[in-house]
Amino acid sequence: MAHTDSRTLRRVLRREIAGTIGLLTDEHDFRAMRRYRTFTFDDHETYLKQIEGLLRTRALQGSHTTVTLFDPEEYADFCERQTLDPDLPSSRTRFTAHLARTGPALPYEGQPLADLLAALVDEAVRQATWEYATTLLARLGPCASCGEDIGRAAFARASQLLARILDTAPPGDRHLVCSVTGPPETLIAALHTTDTGGALELDETEALEFTTVLALGLATDSPGGLVIRVSAPDTPDRVYGWRLRSNGLDPLTAGEVFDAYCTDITSGDLISPESNVDYCRPPDLGEEKPSQGHHH
Repeated sequence: MAHTDSRTLRRVLRREIAGTIGLLTDEHDFRAMRRYRTFTFDDHETYLKQIEGLLRTRALQGSHTTVTLFDPEEYADFCERQTLDPDLPSSRTRFTAHLARTGPALPYEGQPLADLLAALVDEAVRQATWEYATTLLARLGPCASCGEDIGRAAFARASQLLARILDTAPPGDRHLVCSVTGPPETLIAALHTTDTGGALELDETEALEFTTVLALGLATDSPGGLVIRVSAPDTPDRVYGWRLRSNGLDPLTAGEVFDAYCTDITSGDLISPESNVDYCRPPDLGEEKPSQGHHH
């Protein structure tokens, strides 16, 4: 009887333990891990099916599981820094715990594994974009004329511009995209806000990432743009935007917005416009306060 009670208690305790799974998302990473003797899987598709089955089982048992991206190169570096044998399951477990604290991770909530993988990759891209933009802003240093920190001033200015964009937008849910072009690649950040009728709800992490990318475009005078789409019940969606300029945002005309949305970016051919969408000029953002941002 006591033995049975102990087993029952252990099952109860297992439900209280949160778990993290480091996932090999593509065939290339999977093949890289096969060089380790203790990594026993030999087929990526089978591996993914087993992962999904494990996630479902844990969910049915009431256990919470977080999924993160397992990168074999980062794993090898981690083992070297920590003087761990990479061909031990315990080393993989320690690396996965490290990823749960530092890397992109999402909870499993019963969604198909393919959807979870796509969301996880998107989250990784978002985090990498923010970290890269933050690093570039920090490297700008102080202004040679006045000594003001250029990156910090640009971030304050971008925050103020974003607030004005949201304040002047018509009622409805807003989806904003900011892109900044520069070597070695284009940085893109998105922000979605929900209109509850009394207030706007947004993800603070998304807002931070969006503001950072916008600030980088302003601070470096890089080519870029910002577009917003507002959706509300019983009305056409409204789409408008701006070019990024070192002195702020330059409104796009309705024709320029139409051309941007109705041109294939690869071929340059025209594509049919969406139905029930108005491509229009943005509202006036008002005069920028002289104290906002860096103007040298």
